[in-house]
Amino acid sequence: MSTIASYIDHTLLRPTATHVDINKICNEALVYGFAAVCVPPPLVRVARKLVIAGAEGSAVAVPVKVATVIGFPFGYSVVGAKLAEVEAAIGDGADELDIVINLVALKEGDWDLLEEEMRVLTERAHGAGKIVKVIIESGVLTDEEVIQCCEVYSRVGVDFLKTSTGYAEKGASLEAVRLMRKHLPSGVKIKASGGIRDYAFAAALVEAGADRLGCSASVAIVGGEHAGPGGY
Repeated sequence: MSTIASYIDHTLLRPTATHVDINKICNEALVYGFAAVCVPPPLVRVARKLVIAGAEGSAVAVPVKVATVIGFPFGYSVVGAKLAEVEAAIGDGADELDIVINLVALKEGDWDLLEEEMRVLTERAHGAGKIVKVIIESGVLTDEEVIQCCEVYSRVGVDFLKTSTGYAEKGASLEAVRLMRKHLPSGVKIKASGGIRDYAFAAALVEAGADRLGCSASVAIVGGEHAGPGGY
């Protein structure tokens, strides 16, 4: 396994986040070598400027990617609204888009709507060269629903399936990651997020098949420390 830092999307999605907070997490991401920072949509431009400035003198053009969220945290906004968010994120310089699915449609069994929604959003994002991570909120789904998500979003051609927003009653789990890895093609990666507070759990999720980890306790995880209660 590579160093745990290389798996981490250093995340701050509080609705009260400010540019001062984003400056802090971008600096931490550059220092520790995190894969990305994941920030609220209104702060993407700020994060983009900071990581570009931090790349000066680096061996790679932009060592830290900028991710943001779409339809966050509940996912039930209409497709047109999500598409507008995608357009704004592209314009502001996001590299990666973490998109929440319409869980109302899922629980109603409307898989055609779910597939068409994500096809529209993914085609636009991929057309702009962006990475798409689909948040399915695995903690509130049955195994059968998780498997169906694997099938549907694999057909769409998303880049990652992501476990959780961190706002549901259950976040990432080893069982969900293993189930997703079993039912996803090798070309679709997995992002585990929600409630990852210490190194042991983070490492176990990677061992189970996670390719990325969404964490607000990133610095503590890298230090092998337990960050205490809470989450993003």
